Amino acid sequence: MLLADDERNILDVCEKYLSREGFTVLTAEDGEDAIRQWESHAPDLIVLDIMMPRKDGWQVCREIRDREDVPIILLTARGEEIDRLTGLTMGADDFVTKPFSPRELVLRIKNVLRRLRQAERNAASAGPKEGARLRFEGLEIDLVARKVKVYGNDAELTLKEFELLWLLASHPGQVFSRNHLLNKVWDSDFFGDTTTVTVHIRRLREKIERNASQPRFIKTVWGIGYKFEGGDGTNERAN
Repeated sequence: MLLADDERNILDVCEKYLSREGFTVLTAEDGEDAIRQWESHAPDLIVLDIMMPRKDGWQVCREIRDREDVPIILLTARGEEIDRLTGLTMGADDFVTKPFSPRELVLRIKNVLRRLRQAERNAASAGPKEGARLRFEGLEIDLVARKVKVYGNDAELTLKEFELLWLLASHPGQVFSRNHLLNKVWDSDFFGDTTTVTVHIRRLREKIERNASQPRFIKTVWGIGYKFEGGDGTNERAN
């Protein structure tokens, strides 16, 4: 994994704890070095401090997200809601607020990787069985390939966006509360803020709806949460 922070003592302590847990750790002390390390070594997970020289964590997260869906955990000294919302909009998977215990960081990393492995197992176990692909008029979702096509064009979804869409689309018409979606897609040990779901729904709509302000597929059920509508009898489960 890649750990990027401009405070050398934080890098040293966290690298020691993570190495004890069996992780191979790359370190970077500024944003440009973080980008170089990511391009050279393709780490399985990235931990980014927001406040770094040369390129801050926001810039690094944006550049990586534009090219790859590797899990990203952001470190923030403030822990303000605006930081979380900005990070979520960019596709961050979790946050750790400074000051933090290295043990907490290890736990957060393990939880993110566990969720990723579970998603991969779910996709693998689906195999060629019925339900591995969902088709609606204008929308196709392939669980095994983790691909989404919108009116014939590929839609680039992050891991969490795909999991959220798959959960909703595989239960058309069922209403999910924000808390239910948070627990199912992120687990209850995320940061427990249903704003996470709201931000991801907005991002999903921007990617799969022709008009995000008047969504056809993902509908808001006011006061409760969301549901998926596939249209008039167009839902087709394919082998």
